[in-house]
Amino acid sequence: MAHEHKVKRYTGLMDWLTTVDHKKIGILYLIAGGLFFLLGGIEAILIRLQLLYPDQKIFIGDTFNQLTTMHGTTMIFFAAMPVIFAFMNAVIPLQIGARDVAFPFVNALGFWLFFFGALLMNTSWFLGGAPNAGWTAYPPLSGIVDSSGLFKGLDFYVLGLQIAGIGTLIGGINFLVTIINMRAPGMTYMRMPMFTWAAFITSFLILFAFPAITVGLVELMFDRIFEGAFFDVSKGGNPVLWEHIFWIFGHPEVYILIVPAFGVVSEVVSTFSRKRLFGYSSMVFAMALIGFLGFMVWAHHMFTTGIGAVGDAIFGVATMAIAVPTGVKIFNWLFTLWGGQIRFTTANIFATSFIPTFVMGGVTGVMLAVPAADFQYHDTYFVVAHFHYVIVGGLVLSLFSAMYYWWPKMFGRMLNETLGKIHFWTFFIGFHMTFFPQHFLGLMGMPRRVFTYQPGVGLEQGNFISTIGAILMGIGTIVFLINAIATNSKPMNAPADPWDGRTLEWTIPSPPPEYNFKQTPLVRGLDAFWKEKMAGNKEMTPAEPIGSIHMPSPSILPFVMSVGLFISGYGFMYHNYIVSIIGIGITLICMFLRSVYDDHGFHIEPEELNDKGVKA
Repeated sequence: MAHEHKVKRYTGLMDWLTTVDHKKIGILYLIAGGLFFLLGGIEAILIRLQLLYPDQKIFIGDTFNQLTTMHGTTMIFFAAMPVIFAFMNAVIPLQIGARDVAFPFVNALGFWLFFFGALLMNTSWFLGGAPNAGWTAYPPLSGIVDSSGLFKGLDFYVLGLQIAGIGTLIGGINFLVTIINMRAPGMTYMRMPMFTWAAFITSFLILFAFPAITVGLVELMFDRIFEGAFFDVSKGGNPVLWEHIFWIFGHPEVYILIVPAFGVVSEVVSTFSRKRLFGYSSMVFAMALIGFLGFMVWAHHMFTTGIGAVGDAIFGVATMAIAVPTGVKIFNWLFTLWGGQIRFTTANIFATSFIPTFVMGGVTGVMLAVPAADFQYHDTYFVVAHFHYVIVGGLVLSLFSAMYYWWPKMFGRMLNETLGKIHFWTFFIGFHMTFFPQHFLGLMGMPRRVFTYQPGVGLEQGNFISTIGAILMGIGTIVFLINAIATNSKPMNAPADPWDGRTLEWTIPSPPPEYNFKQTPLVRGLDAFWKEKMAGNKEMTPAEPIGSIHMPSPSILPFVMSVGLFISGYGFMYHNYIVSIIGIGITLICMFLRSVYDDHGFHIEPEELNDKGVKA
């Protein structure tokens, strides 16, 4: 039987709006996450400018609260998460030898839901003011409904995060199914690349953590919009309930952010040492254990809420236990580097600088795990310094490493190494200048989220150095942007395997054709491509003959479904339920169309394949 071969091929903007190709969705995540990263960075620099000198009056009161809230929320949910998803999309199917993710349509829907949720929240700046109760949005502060519109921003927070959170949740489920079901023949679990393991564990964390925040946000929405009583003491509610729900999500969220960073560093350090990762199986179990223990420690954020000595002790000990598997990983990386033929490319400098920086963040984490000490540190700049050492010194350094490492595979072009090194040194020095003094500011008693401090109490010097460091980090980021834009204007000439790589993604052209692999590869060991190279083979042994390749059709429905929820969000916020019904109606119609319209996709026949991709 001849295959149905008519498929709509879109070009230009329409191609990007309708794509279900995981590689293009990865690029969309990268661009969107990058834009929100810049936005969050600008908010951070504005915060630091206000704190440059004592008693400044640039951004004070509510404006400062909006900046701190939006900086935290944007960086965690709309910058770090999507960039992680960008690399998961771009790399995971290639690393496991798959032609796409398990559910390409759902993958596209996940991106657009995240994007419109983030957009909804950021429109609050222009519609009466952004959320201003801190990124953790603790009631009773976040429960205030004010007719003047001062606290309207929290409605944007509640609805924007719900929409974006659904996108993240379905993305996580998609990657779980992809990694379980779509690995190439011969790729057992203990032959998976480390980044694939990291994505696998992260997806489990997303699956179990995001429902908690969704429930919390729904309850807060009922309190705010429908006069509910979940967190309102005057109606019999309990604001500490929000803290439990938030941190049952919020602590695993930290590991959702940092476990992919572990995966990136493992890949990069191994590749640029020309060595197998030391202690592969111990690394896998350490990551899994960190993910598991991440759910056991949430109340260490709540030592000062009065949960009692026994509760404090249990959560303190559980928190310290996480240091053990983390220490295992640190030694694995050090022993991988030990005796290796190390090449200090930009990707590897970022990865190796991650190791000591992350250790510093971890040490202050163990300090904060001691309840008696935490009573002193709590809500001071010491906590700010700790989590920025973990998230910026850990996650952001590793994401920049991933940029330089996988950029040629994603875009077919090599980033400039000289600009990369300038980027690294300005960012790295700026980072330590910004956050190292904040430990001491915290120990001197400077509370977080305050917009001013008095002269003559010893806080001037630390704040001044911190602000200069933040500006340096900004300069480093600009250097990276210049690098990316300049590289984009060059021809696509990156080789398939620019770094002498070890895993399957380096066996195919850069950028990959839309079907990824002409033939599914046969995996014969850990570091599959390296094993073939050592056996003297130039490429992978195929696991199947060349045949017809089935591809999913592009679809505009994910985009339209997300627009529908975006519209309904405004309806709920402004109590205009007709708008809400229209928005949800759009989404439901799209779901109905997706259900009744049978999408067979299309086939690429063997005679159409050439080395570069599909013939026009």
